[in-house]
Amino acid sequence: MSVLKSLCLACSMYSKIPAPKVAWEEKNMRYVLCFFPWIGLVIGGGMYGLWRLRSLLGVFIPFPVFVLTGTILPVLISGGIHMDGFLDTMDALHSYRDREKKLEIMKDPHTGAFACISLVCEMALYGAALYLLMDDRQVLFLGIGFFLSRTLSAFALITMKNARGEGTAYTFSSAADRRIVWTVLALWIFLAVMAACFLYGICGTVCVALSLAVFFYYEYMANRQFGGLTGDLAGWFVVVYELAFVWLTGSMGYVWNWL
Repeated sequence: MSVLKSLCLACSMYSKIPAPKVAWEEKNMRYVLCFFPWIGLVIGGGMYGLWRLRSLLGVFIPFPVFVLTGTILPVLISGGIHMDGFLDTMDALHSYRDREKKLEIMKDPHTGAFACISLVCEMALYGAALYLLMDDRQVLFLGIGFFLSRTLSAFALITMKNARGEGTAYTFSSAADRRIVWTVLALWIFLAVMAACFLYGICGTVCVALSLAVFFYYEYMANRQFGGLTGDLAGWFVVVYELAFVWLTGSMGYVWNWL
């Protein structure tokens, strides 16, 4: 029963997917991070469904409509929780202040100029990358990115120091059954790599390996700039990783056809 409650909490916390209300108790949070990547599967499925709808009704749905809708689809399904963290983090990073002040800026509910600029740039770059998609297989591969971004984010939450020792991210990571969560997340990563290999062979595996550079930079940046992770930083990572992955996916289609 606690497993199902963890699933419900994951849906209600990290998405707008309807789920029964569950009490925020430690026993119900043990496996939430195991199900966090499943939200990525839903987003990937939504993106593929949107692509297929456009393919079936192409004459009625121009490609730019797919691009613009696909750009905001992850935000709509996730409820903007990760984008909120991305914007707060960009404000903090561009303040160029000391560590304590940056953490204060991330907690400030007001939106700064650099957050607005970063939002426009991120959306424009994401939409531009979607223009590179050419076939069903690429869109399926893109779904791996939505899955991996959340898997790696959860992995960081249970393996890295929390910068504040409080907050929602700290609550979920401290309540997690780390041994089980670590094992499940490792399994998800393995399955994602196998799916990438199945879709594009060694080229797909290399693409996933290249995307890990974002994860390593995330760990380095979080430790150096903030002294550890926060919920906002976790959101920043999901957004930046998915932006990098959609560019890798779009570019890989051209490389694959050339080879």
